[in-house]
Parts: sequence; C-alpha cells; structure tokens
Amino acid sequence: MKKLLSIIAVMVLAFVGAPVATASEAGEHDGKLDPKEIIFEHLGDGYGWEVPFNHHKRIPLPCIVIGKDGLHIFSSSRIADGKTYVDGNAEFKVAGHDSKYKGKIVEIVDGHEEKPIDLSITKNVCAVFITVFVVIAMMFAVARFHRRNAYRAPRKGLGALESLIVFIYDSVVKETLGDKARKFAPYLLTVFFFIFTMNLLGLMVVFPGGANLTGNIAVTLVLSIITFLVTNLFATKHYWKEIFWPDVPLWLKFPLPIMPAIEIFGMFTKPAALTVRLFANMMGGHMIVIVLTLLIFIFAAVNPVAGGATTVVSVLFSIFMLLIDVLVSFIQAYVFTMLSTIFISLAQAKEEHHEKKVEAREEKENKTEAARLAATQK
Repeated sequence: MKKLLSIIAVMVLAFVGAPVATASEAGEHDGKLDPKEIIFEHLGDGYGWEVPFNHHKRIPLPCIVIGKDGLHIFSSSRIADGKTYVDGNAEFKVAGHDSKYKGKIVEIVDGHEEKPIDLSITKNVCAVFITVFVVIAMMFAVARFHRRNAYRAPRKGLGALESLIVFIYDSVVKETLGDKARKFAPYLLTVFFFIFTMNLLGLMVVFPGGANLTGNIAVTLVLSIITFLVTNLFATKHYWKEIFWPDVPLWLKFPLPIMPAIEIFGMFTKPAALTVRLFANMMGGHMIVIVLTLLIFIFAAVNPVAGGATTVVSVLFSIFMLLIDVLVSFIQAYVFTMLSTIFISLAQAKEEHHEKKVEAREEKENKTEAARLAATQK
C-alpha cells in the first residue's frame, strides 16, 4: 500500500506539480499573466526541453539549418533567450513575437529575416525518437522473455504488456481481418503502442515527457497517411472495381461518374477523419488541464483569498482530468487501431463474397415475387 501511494505521489508531482510551478513564469510579461501564450507554449514545439520548476532553463537540442552559405550545426542554447548566434558570415536567431516566423529559426541577411531550411531536432522530433526507442524496447523485452522461457507466462510489467498485445490482436485485428490478421498485425500493433506511448509521455511534464505529439496535427496526419497507403497498396482487385465501377445502376456511373467520384472522395475522407479525431481529442485534453492550472494564477491576481481557495479545487480537478486523460490515451490509440483495421478489412474484400451477397439478394427477391404471385392467384 505504501509503495502504491508513493507511485501516485510521484505521478501527481510529474503530471501536475511542474505545470503549476512553471505556468506563472511562462507567460508573465511585466508582471502580467498571458494565458494565451502559456497555453500555446505548452502545446507547441520548441528548440529546447523545458526544465521543470525552472522555466528559464532548457535542455539544449541540436539545431541543423541550411542557410545562404551552406550547412550550419549548433546547439539551441546559442540562440536561447533572444540571443543571436554568429557562425562565420551567417547570423541566426529565433524570431520574436512580432515576426511572421514567430518561434522559428531565422537568418539575418542584410538586416532582414529570412527562413533557412530547418532540419533541427526539435522537442517533438526528439520525442518521436524517444517513443520509437521505448516501443522497440517493450517489444524486444517480451520477445526475449519468451525466447528464454518458452512455456512460462511473464509477470508484473511484462505480463501486463503481453496481455495488452493479446487483447488488441484477438479483439481487434484477428476479429476483423480473420485469416489476414497475421499479415497486418505487425503494423496495427505497432501503431497502437506508438500512439499509446506518445499519449502517455505527453501527459508527463518532466523529461522525457512533455511533448504534445498527438496534439500536433502533422504527426496524426503522417500516421493516417501510412494507414491510407497500407489500405490501398494491399487492396484487392474487387476493392478497386467497387470504387471505379461499383454495383449500382448504369446511369449513376455513366456518362457522369457520380458514384465513382463519391467513392474516390470517400477514400480520402477516411484518413482525414483519423487525423482530426486523434488530434482534436488529445489537444482538447491537454488544454483543459492547462486551463484548470491557470485558474489558480488568474484568481490569485484578482484576489489572493480567492486564489488560495481556487488552488485546491484546480489541483484536484487537474488530477481528475489527468486520470481521465490516461484513459482517453488508451481509448484514442484503440479507436485509431480499430478504424485502421476496419479500413484495411474493407480493402480486402473478395469477389466471391460479393457474389454470395448478390445471390442471396436475388434469392430473396425471387421468394418475394413468388409469394406475391401466389397471393394474387388466390
């Protein structure tokens, strides 16, 4: 019981303590609190990793840019806090709030800001590498255990991980794809654990967490495009026939291809739905937690007594919302995997299945017609 309470205390500190301590520093200008800046700074990307309880210090990351005179590699600490870095004849800095390149690395050319080709390892990019490493480590840990202990079931963490793998495979992949499950299981299981791990790391504030990956629409878009490619590159001939020449009356597909146009449009709405669903749900969860934390400082600025009372309520609600977000993290990874599995299964349709449906429909129509004729004769 004591160990459980210790774990909960550490989680609360990691999830709630750091934003409470740094929120007031993140958006203060001349003593005024700027909630908008705080929200977008925590949800956005950056060239360094914030240190909890000390917002002015960051873990530096490598900056890689291609400017007017070639490739430049330097630490993000050289351009932190508005500093300008001079490398030979090139000058680089992070654009200010009044620039159209706000928050991005720019090159100073003849007194003007120009956007170089930016290949920097930002916080989100680094978080993707960390997530990939964590997922690979988890999968290899399970595989190594079964290679060494063929007839034993893993316990504790590995047991829970294996149970989750079996649950996703049996209830989602195998249940939907049938005999094609083994072919697509590696991708579907990978995408589930990748999203789930990203979501959990995004809820943490301390390193290696804190990056809002699934709240970045570029990340969810890439995942959806991969599902789109897997779905269509491995699709059957019958799937493509149903798109370009569906089983509908001729006037709906010739001379005006009404149904083919609708089917093609539907091909692209599926990845769009995957992108927006994951992005919106995770972004909303992060924003709610940050806003609840900001209520402490907003009420404290208005009335210290009200701020003290609000602190307890806001922290409790923040903890509650973070616990809900842990559940949402699993649900969103599960939903993305389930929908990807359904889209892939629809693209694996075979001609014989279609013919059976047509025969069953014709048989039903014949029975209906026979019953109608029998009733008429009577």
